[in-house]
Amino acid sequence: MFSGIQEILVIVLVISGIFLIPRMMNPRPTPQKVVMRRPPLKLSWALRLAIIASFLWPLACALYFKPWQQNPIPFATLGIGPVVVGWSLKWVLAGMKNKR
Repeated sequence: MFSGIQEILVIVLVISGIFLIPRMMNPRPTPQKVVMRRPPLKLSWALRLAIIASFLWPLACALYFKPWQQNPIPFATLGIGPVVVGWSLKWVLAGMKNKR
């Protein structure tokens, strides 16, 4: 009769030990990880304007030329072409500036 109660008490003691002993011990402090981050990009007003213009110009040319209905060559040359040439020039000039 007492052996059944003892087994239950042992199981309760083991389960309570599993939950209570880790809480009673002091946890080890986790080492602080140093994360090296670059500072956020600071965009000038001219660069922000260029980004917006490079999005709106092809959009406006697409609405005007309708390359999905007509010949896509005028849209490619007058819509996408200036944007690609402009950003390419900026890239080349920035490379020349950094080389100095």
